[in-house]
Amino acid sequence: MTQPLDGVRIIDLTSVVMGPFATQLLGDLGADVVKVEPPDGDILRQIAPMRHSGMGHIFLHHNRNKRSIVLDLKNPEGLAALKKLLQTADVMIYNVRPQAMKRLKLSYEEVAAVNPQIIYVGAYGFGQRGPYAAQPAYDDLIQGMSAMPALLHEAGAAKPRYAPLAIADRITGLAAVNAVTTALFARSRTGKGQAVEVPMFETVTQMVLADHMGGHTFEPPEGPYGYARMLAPDRAPYETSDGYMCVLIYNDKHWRAFFKLIGREDMFDGDPRFSSHEKRSRNISAVYAFAAEQLKQRPTAEWDKLLREADIPAAPMKTVSDLLDDPHLAKTGFFMQTEHPSEGRLREMTLASHWSGSDPMPHRPAPRLGEHSAEILREAGYSDAEITSLAESGVTKFA
Repeated sequence: MTQPLDGVRIIDLTSVVMGPFATQLLGDLGADVVKVEPPDGDILRQIAPMRHSGMGHIFLHHNRNKRSIVLDLKNPEGLAALKKLLQTADVMIYNVRPQAMKRLKLSYEEVAAVNPQIIYVGAYGFGQRGPYAAQPAYDDLIQGMSAMPALLHEAGAAKPRYAPLAIADRITGLAAVNAVTTALFARSRTGKGQAVEVPMFETVTQMVLADHMGGHTFEPPEGPYGYARMLAPDRAPYETSDGYMCVLIYNDKHWRAFFKLIGREDMFDGDPRFSSHEKRSRNISAVYAFAAEQLKQRPTAEWDKLLREADIPAAPMKTVSDLLDDPHLAKTGFFMQTEHPSEGRLREMTLASHWSGSDPMPHRPAPRLGEHSAEILREAGYSDAEITSLAESGVTKFA
Protein backbone atom coordinates (compact mmCIF):
# COMPACT_ATOMS: atom_id res chain seq x y z
CA MET A 1 0.00 0.00 0.00
CA THR A 2 1.01 3.64 -0.51
CA GLN A 3 -0.47 7.03 0.26
CA PRO A 4 -2.98 8.39 -2.28
CA LEU A 5 -0.64 11.13 -3.55
CA ASP A 6 2.66 9.22 -3.45
CA GLY A 7 4.87 10.37 -6.31
CA VAL A 8 3.24 13.80 -6.62
CA ARG A 9 5.70 16.67 -6.13
CA ILE A 10 4.36 20.05 -5.08
CA ILE A 11 6.32 23.30 -5.02
CA ASP A 12 4.62 25.32 -2.29
CA LEU A 13 5.05 29.10 -2.45
CA THR A 14 2.25 29.78 0.02
CA SER A 15 2.32 31.44 3.43
CA VAL A 16 0.10 32.32 6.41
CA VAL A 17 -2.99 30.01 6.69
CA MET A 18 -4.92 29.39 3.46
CA GLY A 19 -2.14 27.95 1.32
CA PRO A 20 -0.21 26.11 4.06
CA PHE A 21 -3.46 24.50 5.29
CA ALA A 22 -4.08 23.22 1.76
CA THR A 23 -0.55 21.96 1.19
CA GLN A 24 -0.40 20.24 4.57
CA LEU A 25 -3.51 18.26 3.62
CA LEU A 26 -1.82 17.30 0.36
CA GLY A 27 1.33 16.32 2.26
CA ASP A 28 -0.75 14.29 4.70
CA LEU A 29 -2.02 12.35 1.68
CA GLY A 30 1.51 11.50 0.62
CA ALA A 31 2.61 14.31 -1.71
CA ASP A 32 6.22 15.51 -1.52
CA VAL A 33 5.62 19.15 -0.55
CA VAL A 34 8.61 21.46 -0.95
CA LYS A 35 7.90 24.63 1.03
CA VAL A 36 9.81 27.52 -0.53
CA GLU A 37 10.32 30.31 2.01
CA PRO A 38 11.94 33.75 1.80
CA PRO A 39 14.99 34.39 3.99
CA ASP A 40 12.79 35.69 6.83
CA GLY A 41 10.47 32.70 6.56
CA ASP A 42 6.69 32.34 6.53
CA ILE A 43 5.24 35.06 8.81
CA LEU A 44 3.04 32.39 10.38
CA ARG A 45 6.17 31.14 12.15
CA GLN A 46 6.03 34.20 14.43
CA ILE A 47 2.59 33.73 16.03
CA ALA A 48 2.90 32.98 19.76
CA PRO A 49 2.83 30.86 21.83
CA MET A 50 6.05 29.11 20.86
CA ARG A 51 9.02 27.41 22.47
CA HIS A 52 11.56 28.73 19.98
CA SER A 53 11.47 31.72 17.65
CA GLY A 54 10.12 30.82 14.24
CA MET A 55 8.15 27.79 15.41
CA GLY A 56 4.82 29.24 16.52
CA HIS A 57 1.86 27.03 17.36
CA ILE A 58 -0.22 27.86 14.28
CA PHE A 59 2.78 27.19 12.02
CA LEU A 60 3.20 23.75 13.60
CA HIS A 61 -0.44 22.92 12.84
CA HIS A 62 -0.17 23.87 9.14
CA ASN A 63 3.23 22.70 7.97
CA ARG A 64 3.92 19.10 8.85
CA ASN A 65 4.76 16.68 6.02
CA LYS A 66 6.71 19.38 4.18
CA ARG A 67 10.35 20.14 3.51
CA SER A 68 11.56 23.72 3.88
CA ILE A 69 14.00 25.40 1.51
CA VAL A 70 14.96 29.06 1.69
CA LEU A 71 15.26 30.84 -1.65
CA ASP A 72 15.46 34.57 -2.24
CA LEU A 73 13.36 34.73 -5.39
CA LYS A 74 14.24 38.38 -5.94
CA ASN A 75 17.80 37.25 -6.55
CA PRO A 76 18.39 35.84 -10.07
CA GLU A 77 20.23 32.84 -8.60
CA GLY A 78 17.30 32.10 -6.30
CA LEU A 79 14.86 32.30 -9.19
CA ALA A 80 17.08 30.03 -11.27
CA ALA A 81 17.14 27.49 -8.42
CA LEU A 82 13.36 27.54 -8.18
CA LYS A 83 13.02 26.95 -11.91
CA LYS A 84 15.26 23.90 -11.56
CA LEU A 85 12.90 22.58 -8.90
CA LEU A 86 9.93 23.27 -11.15
CA GLN A 87 11.33 21.06 -13.89
CA THR A 88 10.47 17.93 -11.87
CA ALA A 89 7.32 19.23 -10.15
CA ASP A 90 3.73 18.19 -10.75
CA VAL A 91 2.16 21.21 -9.06
CA MET A 92 3.10 24.75 -8.12
CA ILE A 93 0.77 26.54 -5.72
CA TYR A 94 0.98 30.14 -4.54
CA ASN A 95 -1.22 32.60 -2.66
CA VAL A 96 0.12 36.05 -3.45
CA ARG A 97 -1.53 38.27 -6.05
CA PRO A 98 -0.82 37.28 -9.67
CA GLN A 99 0.71 40.71 -10.24
CA ALA A 100 3.46 39.81 -7.76
CA MET A 101 4.10 36.52 -9.57
CA LYS A 102 4.57 38.43 -12.82
CA ARG A 103 7.07 40.74 -11.15
CA LEU A 104 8.99 37.67 -9.97
CA LYS A 105 8.92 36.29 -13.55
CA LEU A 106 6.78 33.39 -12.35
CA SER A 107 3.60 33.90 -14.39
CA TYR A 108 1.90 30.78 -15.72
CA GLU A 109 3.43 31.32 -19.15
CA GLU A 110 6.93 31.58 -17.70
CA VAL A 111 6.50 28.54 -15.46
CA ALA A 112 4.89 26.48 -18.23
CA ALA A 113 7.88 27.28 -20.43
CA VAL A 114 10.00 25.41 -17.87
CA ASN A 115 7.49 22.57 -17.37
CA PRO A 116 4.54 22.42 -19.81
CA GLN A 117 2.76 19.72 -17.78
CA ILE A 118 2.74 21.61 -14.51
CA ILE A 119 -0.47 22.30 -12.60
CA TYR A 120 -0.21 25.99 -11.70
CA VAL A 121 -2.62 26.86 -8.87
CA GLY A 122 -3.17 30.41 -7.65
CA ALA A 123 -5.22 30.82 -4.46
CA TYR A 124 -5.71 34.52 -3.73
CA GLY A 125 -8.30 37.15 -2.98
CA PHE A 126 -10.29 37.83 -6.11
CA GLY A 127 -10.98 36.51 -9.60
CA GLN A 128 -8.81 38.34 -12.08
CA ARG A 129 -11.64 39.32 -14.43
CA GLY A 130 -13.26 41.76 -11.99
CA PRO A 131 -12.49 45.22 -10.60
CA TYR A 132 -11.20 43.83 -7.28
CA ALA A 133 -8.47 41.83 -9.05
CA ALA A 134 -5.47 43.69 -7.64
CA GLN A 135 -6.81 44.24 -4.10
CA PRO A 136 -5.14 42.57 -1.10
CA ALA A 137 -7.14 39.97 0.79
CA TYR A 138 -7.00 38.43 4.25
CA ASP A 139 -9.48 36.24 6.08
CA ASP A 140 -11.08 39.15 7.97
CA LEU A 141 -11.57 41.16 4.78
CA ILE A 142 -13.12 38.25 2.90
CA GLN A 143 -15.44 37.42 5.79
CA GLY A 144 -16.63 41.02 5.81
CA MET A 145 -16.98 41.31 2.04
CA SER A 146 -18.96 38.06 1.83
CA ALA A 147 -21.51 39.32 4.42
CA MET A 148 -20.63 36.92 7.24
CA PRO A 149 -20.30 39.58 10.02
CA ALA A 150 -23.46 41.30 8.78
CA LEU A 151 -25.37 38.02 8.95
CA LEU A 152 -24.14 37.36 12.49
CA HIS A 153 -25.37 40.81 13.50
CA GLU A 154 -28.73 40.23 11.81
CA ALA A 155 -29.00 36.89 13.62
CA GLY A 156 -28.72 38.61 16.99
CA ALA A 157 -25.05 39.38 17.73
CA ALA A 158 -24.66 42.71 19.53
CA LYS A 159 -22.61 44.02 16.61
CA PRO A 160 -21.10 42.61 13.42
CA ARG A 161 -18.13 40.39 14.17
CA TYR A 162 -15.88 37.88 12.44
CA ALA A 163 -16.18 34.16 13.08
CA PRO A 164 -13.51 33.26 15.69
CA LEU A 165 -11.49 31.12 13.30
CA ALA A 166 -9.87 31.69 9.91
CA ILE A 167 -12.89 30.25 8.16
CA ALA A 168 -12.45 32.03 4.81
CA ASP A 169 -8.85 30.81 4.63
CA ARG A 170 -9.83 27.24 5.42
CA ILE A 171 -12.79 27.15 3.03
CA THR A 172 -10.56 28.41 0.25
CA GLY A 173 -7.76 26.05 1.30
CA LEU A 174 -10.12 23.11 0.88
CA ALA A 175 -11.14 24.47 -2.53
CA ALA A 176 -7.44 24.64 -3.44
CA VAL A 177 -6.96 20.97 -2.48
CA ASN A 178 -9.93 20.14 -4.69
CA ALA A 179 -8.40 22.17 -7.53
CA VAL A 180 -5.02 20.42 -7.23
CA THR A 181 -6.39 16.88 -7.12
CA THR A 182 -8.96 17.50 -9.86
CA ALA A 183 -6.36 19.10 -12.15
CA LEU A 184 -4.02 16.16 -11.55
CA PHE A 185 -6.84 13.79 -12.53
CA ALA A 186 -7.55 15.83 -15.65
CA ARG A 187 -3.86 15.73 -16.58
CA SER A 188 -3.80 11.96 -16.16
CA ARG A 189 -6.49 11.78 -18.87
CA THR A 190 -5.28 14.51 -21.22
CA GLY A 191 -1.55 14.73 -20.54
CA LYS A 192 -1.88 18.50 -20.29
CA GLY A 193 -1.08 20.88 -17.45
CA GLN A 194 -3.07 24.05 -16.84
CA ALA A 195 -3.47 27.12 -14.65
CA VAL A 196 -6.24 27.08 -12.04
CA GLU A 197 -7.55 30.13 -10.19
CA VAL A 198 -9.05 29.68 -6.69
CA PRO A 199 -10.32 33.11 -5.55
CA MET A 200 -11.27 33.59 -1.90
CA PHE A 201 -14.07 36.11 -2.39
CA GLU A 202 -15.98 34.07 -4.96
CA THR A 203 -15.39 30.77 -3.12
CA VAL A 204 -16.70 32.05 0.22
CA THR A 205 -19.51 34.10 -1.32
CA GLN A 206 -20.75 31.00 -3.12
CA MET A 207 -21.09 29.22 0.23
CA VAL A 208 -22.79 32.19 1.92
CA LEU A 209 -25.32 32.77 -0.86
CA ALA A 210 -26.15 29.08 -1.22
CA ASP A 211 -27.89 29.52 2.15
CA HIS A 212 -28.88 33.16 2.02
CA MET A 213 -29.91 34.03 -1.53
CA GLY A 214 -33.43 33.33 -0.26
CA GLY A 215 -36.27 34.86 -2.26
CA HIS A 216 -33.76 36.50 -4.59
CA THR A 217 -33.11 33.05 -6.03
CA PHE A 218 -36.10 33.82 -8.23
CA GLU A 219 -36.58 36.49 -10.87
CA PRO A 220 -38.55 38.48 -9.96
CA PRO A 221 -37.80 37.86 -6.24
CA GLU A 222 -40.23 35.75 -4.22
CA GLY A 223 -39.24 37.36 -0.93
CA PRO A 224 -36.25 38.78 0.97
CA TYR A 225 -32.76 37.34 1.00
CA GLY A 226 -31.74 35.06 3.87
CA TYR A 227 -32.35 31.56 5.22
CA ALA A 228 -34.72 32.33 8.07
CA ARG A 229 -33.71 29.31 10.16
CA MET A 230 -30.06 30.38 10.13
CA LEU A 231 -30.99 33.96 11.07
CA ALA A 232 -33.44 33.17 13.88
CA PRO A 233 -32.21 34.94 17.05
CA ASP A 234 -32.67 31.77 19.13
CA ARG A 235 -30.72 29.55 16.72
CA ALA A 236 -27.91 29.13 19.20
CA PRO A 237 -26.99 26.67 21.93
CA TYR A 238 -30.07 26.61 24.15
CA GLU A 239 -29.64 27.75 27.72
CA THR A 240 -30.63 25.08 30.24
CA SER A 241 -31.09 25.57 33.96
CA ASP A 242 -27.37 24.95 34.49
CA GLY A 243 -25.58 25.21 31.13
CA TYR A 244 -26.16 24.92 27.39
CA MET A 245 -27.43 22.25 25.00
CA CYS A 246 -27.17 22.06 21.23
CA VAL A 247 -30.48 20.70 19.98
CA LEU A 248 -32.00 20.43 16.51
CA ILE A 249 -35.69 19.60 16.64
CA TYR A 250 -36.09 19.38 12.89
CA ASN A 251 -38.64 17.06 11.31
CA ASP A 252 -42.19 16.01 12.23
CA LYS A 253 -40.96 12.95 14.15
CA HIS A 254 -38.66 15.11 16.28
CA TRP A 255 -41.38 17.63 17.08
CA ARG A 256 -43.94 15.00 18.03
CA ALA A 257 -41.37 13.42 20.36
CA PHE A 258 -40.44 16.80 21.86
CA PHE A 259 -44.05 17.75 22.53
CA LYS A 260 -44.50 14.40 24.26
CA LEU A 261 -41.45 15.08 26.45
CA ILE A 262 -42.88 18.38 27.67
CA GLY A 263 -46.44 17.07 28.01
CA ARG A 264 -47.88 19.10 25.14
CA GLU A 265 -48.85 16.47 22.54
CA ASP A 266 -51.76 18.72 21.55
CA MET A 267 -49.48 21.35 20.05
CA PHE A 268 -48.41 19.49 16.90
CA ASP A 269 -51.90 19.47 15.43
CA GLY A 270 -53.34 22.25 17.55
CA ASP A 271 -50.87 25.03 16.75
CA PRO A 272 -50.62 25.72 13.00
CA ARG A 273 -47.10 27.12 13.39
CA PHE A 274 -45.80 23.62 14.23
CA SER A 275 -47.93 21.28 12.12
CA SER A 276 -45.61 20.81 9.10
CA HIS A 277 -42.05 21.45 8.02
CA GLU A 278 -43.15 24.23 5.68
CA LYS A 279 -45.20 25.98 8.38
CA ARG A 280 -42.36 25.75 10.86
CA SER A 281 -39.98 27.23 8.28
CA ARG A 282 -42.36 30.17 7.81
CA ASN A 283 -42.56 30.75 11.57
CA ILE A 284 -39.04 29.71 12.47
CA SER A 285 -38.24 32.55 14.88
CA ALA A 286 -41.27 31.70 17.00
CA VAL A 287 -40.46 27.98 16.78
CA TYR A 288 -36.90 28.49 18.03
CA ALA A 289 -38.08 30.88 20.74
CA PHE A 290 -40.55 28.26 22.00
CA ALA A 291 -37.83 25.59 22.16
CA ALA A 292 -35.47 28.02 23.91
CA GLU A 293 -38.02 28.73 26.64
CA GLN A 294 -38.63 25.00 27.22
CA LEU A 295 -34.92 24.11 27.47
CA LYS A 296 -34.47 26.57 30.33
CA GLN A 297 -36.72 24.45 32.54
CA ARG A 298 -34.35 21.50 33.16
CA PRO A 299 -30.62 20.85 33.67
CA THR A 300 -28.30 19.84 30.86
CA ALA A 301 -27.75 16.24 32.02
CA GLU A 302 -31.49 15.59 32.22
CA TRP A 303 -32.10 17.04 28.76
CA ASP A 304 -29.20 15.05 27.35
CA LYS A 305 -30.72 11.79 28.61
CA LEU A 306 -34.30 12.61 27.61
CA LEU A 307 -33.48 13.90 24.14
CA ARG A 308 -31.23 10.95 23.32
CA GLU A 309 -33.92 8.50 24.46
CA ALA A 310 -36.43 10.34 22.24
CA ASP A 311 -33.99 10.16 19.29
CA ILE A 312 -33.90 13.95 18.96
CA PRO A 313 -30.50 15.24 17.74
CA ALA A 314 -28.79 16.83 20.75
CA ALA A 315 -25.41 17.26 22.40
CA PRO A 316 -24.05 19.32 25.28
CA MET A 317 -22.11 22.39 24.14
CA LYS A 318 -18.35 21.87 24.41
CA THR A 319 -15.42 24.18 24.97
CA VAL A 320 -12.00 23.89 23.34
CA SER A 321 -10.79 22.33 26.60
CA ASP A 322 -13.55 19.73 26.35
CA LEU A 323 -12.42 18.80 22.83
CA LEU A 324 -8.92 18.02 24.02
CA ASP A 325 -10.38 15.41 26.39
CA ASP A 326 -13.22 14.21 24.15
CA PRO A 327 -13.65 10.40 24.47
CA HIS A 328 -14.73 9.95 20.84
CA LEU A 329 -11.71 11.82 19.50
CA ALA A 330 -9.48 9.80 21.81
CA LYS A 331 -10.97 6.49 20.62
CA THR A 332 -10.68 7.37 16.92
CA GLY A 333 -7.04 8.43 17.27
CA PHE A 334 -7.77 12.01 16.25
CA PHE A 335 -4.97 13.35 18.44
CA MET A 336 -1.42 12.05 18.45
CA GLN A 337 1.54 12.97 20.60
CA THR A 338 4.77 13.40 18.67
CA GLU A 339 8.37 14.34 19.41
CA HIS A 340 9.57 17.29 17.36
CA PRO A 341 13.37 17.46 16.93
CA SER A 342 13.54 21.04 18.19
CA GLU A 343 10.14 21.72 19.81
CA GLY A 344 9.81 18.64 21.99
CA ARG A 345 6.55 16.85 22.70
CA LEU A 346 3.58 18.13 20.68
CA ARG A 347 -0.12 17.34 20.51
CA GLU A 348 -1.15 17.11 16.85
CA MET A 349 -4.32 16.32 14.95
CA THR A 350 -4.17 13.47 12.47
CA LEU A 351 -5.70 13.44 9.00
CA ALA A 352 -9.46 13.27 9.62
CA SER A 353 -10.23 10.96 6.68
CA HIS A 354 -9.37 7.24 6.65
CA TRP A 355 -8.34 5.25 3.59
CA SER A 356 -8.79 1.46 3.53
CA GLY A 357 -6.29 0.96 0.71
CA SER A 358 -3.55 3.29 1.88
CA ASP A 359 -0.76 3.35 4.42
CA PRO A 360 -1.26 5.51 7.53
CA MET A 361 -0.58 9.21 7.19
CA PRO A 362 3.13 9.94 6.80
CA HIS A 363 4.66 12.00 9.57
CA ARG A 364 7.36 14.54 8.92
CA PRO A 365 7.38 17.25 11.64
CA ALA A 366 6.89 20.89 10.66
CA PRO A 367 10.29 22.03 9.39
CA ARG A 368 12.63 24.63 10.80
CA LEU A 369 13.35 27.45 8.39
CA GLY A 370 15.66 26.14 5.67
CA GLU A 371 15.95 22.73 7.32
CA HIS A 372 16.00 20.95 3.96
CA SER A 373 17.63 23.61 1.78
CA ALA A 374 20.81 21.65 1.07
CA GLU A 375 18.95 18.36 0.58
CA ILE A 376 16.54 19.83 -1.97
CA LEU A 377 19.24 21.72 -3.85
CA ARG A 378 21.28 18.51 -4.15
CA GLU A 379 18.23 16.81 -5.63
CA ALA A 380 18.07 19.64 -8.18
CA GLY A 381 21.65 18.93 -9.23
CA TYR A 382 23.64 21.50 -7.24
CA SER A 383 27.05 20.49 -5.92
CA ASP A 384 28.01 21.05 -2.28
CA ALA A 385 30.33 23.87 -3.37
CA GLU A 386 27.51 25.56 -5.29
CA ILE A 387 25.16 25.19 -2.32
CA THR A 388 27.74 26.77 -0.02
CA SER A 389 28.15 29.64 -2.47
CA LEU A 390 24.37 30.21 -2.58
CA ALA A 391 24.26 30.32 1.22
CA GLU A 392 27.19 32.73 1.43
CA SER A 393 25.47 35.10 -1.03
CA GLY A 394 22.19 35.01 0.95
CA VAL A 395 20.21 33.19 -1.74
CA THR A 396 19.54 30.29 0.65
CA LYS A 397 20.08 29.46 4.30
CA PHE A 398 20.11 26.38 6.47
CA ALA A 399 18.38 25.59 9.78
